[in-house]
Amino acid sequence: MSRLTSAVPTEQYLADSQVLFYLNDAVTQLLDHKEEYTQFGLVRYFAEYFSSVKNSNHVLFREFSYIRATQHNRASFIRVFWRCFRQIGKSGDLLSVLEYRSLLQLLCPDFPLEVVRSAARIVLMDDATDCLMSFSDFIYAFQLQFYYQEFLDSVQVIYQDLLAGKSPNTVIVPTSSSVEQLMAVAAEENDREEQQQDGVDSSTLAECVDALCDRFKHSYPSRTCTREVLEQIEKVSYYGFLMSLAKHEGINQAIGALPSKEELLIDPEMDQELDKLIGQISVSPGSNSSGSAVGGLKEVQRRASPRRNIHHRRKIEVESDGSTEETDSSEN
Repeated sequence: MSRLTSAVPTEQYLADSQVLFYLNDAVTQLLDHKEEYTQFGLVRYFAEYFSSVKNSNHVLFREFSYIRATQHNRASFIRVFWRCFRQIGKSGDLLSVLEYRSLLQLLCPDFPLEVVRSAARIVLMDDATDCLMSFSDFIYAFQLQFYYQEFLDSVQVIYQDLLAGKSPNTVIVPTSSSVEQLMAVAAEENDREEQQQDGVDSSTLAECVDALCDRFKHSYPSRTCTREVLEQIEKVSYYGFLMSLAKHEGINQAIGALPSKEELLIDPEMDQELDKLIGQISVSPGSNSSGSAVGGLKEVQRRASPRRNIHHRRKIEVESDGSTEETDSSEN
């Protein structure tokens, strides 16, 4: 269906596309940097702002509250992270939670540690989160956690209720104290630890997740994908369920931020940029390995998109003699 068709009410289109959110942010940025941006002209400023939003370059170096504000921002940030640090996966390096957080903070300075830990728990199945993780394992888990965070939090509440023997959708009030009921309660308490290890009944969890989707106001994974995952096994743990979702290609395609796992480490454009960068480093006198690595990450980060975020672009200076000189924005 076309976005311009009259079948979609104006209010619904504005809400779905988040146009008002981006317009409000554009005006806020303009007022905060009025003297700099008004020199370009308002028409050019708004054109470049919305062009950066369309091309997913707008999330670079923005605050965490901004990059998580819309699903488009979240998907854009996931893609930028992949493009900037894909080389880690090619080299086969294993990184810790804190190291992945440091990489994320290069793109978003106030990125919280807890989000990274939650993604690590998916990879490590809630085991010790100080273990090292491959880039491919981490990024798909991170994508699921960051993009569907509100949904996963609600599923975790449902899972804990099922483990405790409660119904997430109903409230049961006991009406008798028969011997049979007391014995059942005692048996349930004795089996509680074993249940926590084995997980919950997959079909029951599937019904609860389906009911959650009916009333959920945030984004959630495709019901078809969740059913496919839960139909494969009789019992499932919370993190086992999340790991299966993270690996599901249907969910990956629905988000649209990352390629398939087979193509995750393939990016010819970025490979060419990295070859140029390595060549520059190799001929640079007095460069040390650690400094070059950090500089390399920052350079890749800046070259990840064809158009740099307008909020960090330096203006073109026109000299009095009539010659035009553009200051390279990467030389900050």
